[in-house]
Amino acid sequence: MPTVEITEKNFKNTIEKPGIVLLDFWAEWCGPCRAFGPVFEKASDTHTDVVFGKIDTEAEQELAGAAGIQAIPTLMLFRDGILLFRESGALPPAALEELVSQAKKLDMEKVREEMAKEHVHGPGCDHDHDHDHGHDHAHDHAHDHAHDHGGAGHVHGPNCKH
Repeated sequence: MPTVEITEKNFKNTIEKPGIVLLDFWAEWCGPCRAFGPVFEKASDTHTDVVFGKIDTEAEQELAGAAGIQAIPTLMLFRDGILLFRESGALPPAALEELVSQAKKLDMEKVREEMAKEHVHGPGCDHDHDHDHGHDHAHDHAHDHAHDHGGAGHVHGPNCKH
């Protein structure tokens, strides 16, 4: 499947889709980005069940800033809306293949359970713990909110509000 151009307008909807989404933050002037481009494109042809998105950091400076991009290329891999991998630097073809293969093998229910166990809620936590939006959080909502929200076990992404 050809790569998809990701912008501030379609970023959130793209990463929240069910399945795997692999994003490449890049820029035209970046030599390593240009060298990695064909590797990314070939992987998108191989894994037609994965969304491969490219974010031009020059055209999408606000999105790159919100995502905390400090070096390019940077890859982010999401599965079912959960950030599973983030790394700066171009991956060789075999490493990119292994990354996608590992993401496909993950038991996402176990991932969600582990994230729920590790997430620490504190005074700055702005999650609405008493709402129902169609899925089970797999953890007890009777939290003691007197803990520090240091972020242990919580992945902070571009849409994180704390």
